[in-house]
Amino acid sequence: MRKVIAAINMTLDGNCDHTAVNADAEIHEHYSELLRNAGIILYGRITYELMEFWPPLVKNPSGDKAMDEFAVIMDKVPKLVFSKTFTTLDWATASLATTDPAQEVNKLKQQPGNDIYVGSRSIIIQLLNLNLIDELQLCIHPVIAGKGLQLFENANGRKDLTLVKTKAFTAGAMIFYYEPVKP
Repeated sequence: MRKVIAAINMTLDGNCDHTAVNADAEIHEHYSELLRNAGIILYGRITYELMEFWPPLVKNPSGDKAMDEFAVIMDKVPKLVFSKTFTTLDWATASLATTDPAQEVNKLKQQPGNDIYVGSRSIIIQLLNLNLIDELQLCIHPVIAGKGLQLFENANGRKDLTLVKTKAFTAGAMIFYYEPVKP
């Protein structure tokens, strides 16, 4: 059965706004490797719109090797978007979800293929509240934002986690790999 893996960047104080952290080449390389092994990635509308930054870099590379490689990989990975406002998507590898996240994830988990990644705060929280996340990969950057979008502000109650492993980056960011303790 495919695993559901939530992977997100955040600050020390829990801010997951994309403008709160700086992804360097090493971070881009890490996420490129992660997405090479992804079967599909799930996004909400807002995060999907932010990720539309990458397709133009496929056609017109920036010259930053890590960013350009990430753009190519991101362009290829299938994306499932949860939106009540979109009726169509321009990205060839993206499709709109036809049911709610719980139904879509349960259907995807039964299909063969590589793991299901979740890269959108709203979908992470919905699936975490439904106990459908198998692994959390929290990339904590050495920054205190002091304000902003908090990753877990809408979590329903306590969630116990087991630390599985860690990965340190040269610039000080660390990824903590957790498995939620199932109720």
